Amino acid sequence: MATVNRPVEDGDHICGIDTAMEVIGGKWKVLILWALHERPHRRFGELRRLLPGVTEKVLASHLREMEADGIVQRISYEEVPPRVEYSLTKDGMCLNDALEPLAAWGRDRVTAAGASASG
Repeated sequence: MATVNRPVEDGDHICGIDTAMEVIGGKWKVLILWALHERPHRRFGELRRLLPGVTEKVLASHLREMEADGIVQRISYEEVPPRVEYSLTKDGMCLNDALEPLAAWGRDRVTAAGASASG
């Protein structure tokens, strides 16, 4: 199911987090960002394999939304068979950098939970 962003008018955002969540909202978007950060140019099928559980419809929808938001670029090559690759834009790379502290928090939380379970 595609993320339905709420209609936003200029000045309608409450804070920067609200703006960021507008762009990364959805179950798969941050994982797509991670996959494109790990290797810059990925084809649709590669992304689908890296994200078990995502449907083709949802992945295609999220990629279109991320492209419209300017964080992912779609490069189509005039070849037979056709080839399309996705990569992060400069804004996408900055967004990934901004998400790194959140990823570190998650890793620390998992490590702490593992330590308390074994201790």
